[in-house]
Amino acid sequence: MDSKRICMIGAGRVGRLHTKSIDEHLGHQAEVTAIVDPNRELADELAADFGVREVYGSLDEALEHGSFDGVVITTPTFTHRDLAVTAIEAGLHVHLEKPMAMNVHECRDISAAAERAGIALQLGFMRRFDRDFVDAAELLRSGRVGDPMIIKSLTHGPGLPPAWANDIATSNGMLAEVNSHDLDTASWFTGSEPVQIHVQVSNFKGADRGATAEHFYDTLLAIVTFESGALASIAGVCPADYGYDARVEVTCTNGMFEVGDTGPGGLKSIVAGTHERTEAVYPSWRDRFAAAYVQEMVEFVAAMDTGQVRVGAAEGTRAVELVLAGTVSILEERPVGIHEVRDPAFDPWWQASVQKQGA
Repeated sequence: MDSKRICMIGAGRVGRLHTKSIDEHLGHQAEVTAIVDPNRELADELAADFGVREVYGSLDEALEHGSFDGVVITTPTFTHRDLAVTAIEAGLHVHLEKPMAMNVHECRDISAAAERAGIALQLGFMRRFDRDFVDAAELLRSGRVGDPMIIKSLTHGPGLPPAWANDIATSNGMLAEVNSHDLDTASWFTGSEPVQIHVQVSNFKGADRGATAEHFYDTLLAIVTFESGALASIAGVCPADYGYDARVEVTCTNGMFEVGDTGPGGLKSIVAGTHERTEAVYPSWRDRFAAAYVQEMVEFVAAMDTGQVRVGAAEGTRAVELVLAGTVSILEERPVGIHEVRDPAFDPWWQASVQKQGA
């Protein structure tokens, strides 16, 4: 098998992580041969660190001058639709970071393009590639613990995301950028379609941290109802300050299980008389899901030959539907049926500024 040529689109934290995974773990199977980012300084730095020879300011420029087998898209959500469709129409396989896109219309555009081209489209839900989460899903499918009744899933991030991700007009907010993983996990574990979501939010730290976007929130709790009758609670805090925290508890008809912990182990202590306890905490998502991110790239490269992906457009679209319905719930302060945002006539009005920028 010839080494796959990969164009890394986005030279930020996730782009660097995936470039490192490919460089250190894919051997002769794949190579990042180009970096694309309008921030030339950032792109040049990443290219220099991993010996990547080609650096471009846009995907169009890269396609004009380079030759690739696939792309990895790690750029802001509002760029996903155009980049993914451009790459797909050029015949390239695509790994697309979550969230899949800004709205259902964009998801449908990407899905239709991928189906026409017959390429592999993999979504970046890294929990799907994590050994603990995969084991949990297999336990559920075995039937030993029965059917899921209540799922409690949380993601707490240690710091604020980039400024664009704080604004629901350019990102759909924390529900999309942080808690998409929980929404996908709940759907995955229940094996059922969501029918309703109700989200409530608060803002504790925004003013002190310089997050001034309208409708900014740093704390959320969502309740999702599924066709099976299962219920899921989704909790999000960002910034949490104490570290990165991703855990799930599932109560089933014949048992329960927990996935994840606050840290990898290390020192644990209880001080007598003070009730003080100390233990290691994951400092970031890069540490908690290090192996899963490597596995994402391993399977993406394999999918270029097999066409088989673990998580794709259907799952990506479903998570976006939940995000949109959840955002309506926040703005209108009511439970929202998923069918409302699946309606072709539905228009996410809070994204108007983004649509005008891209017109």
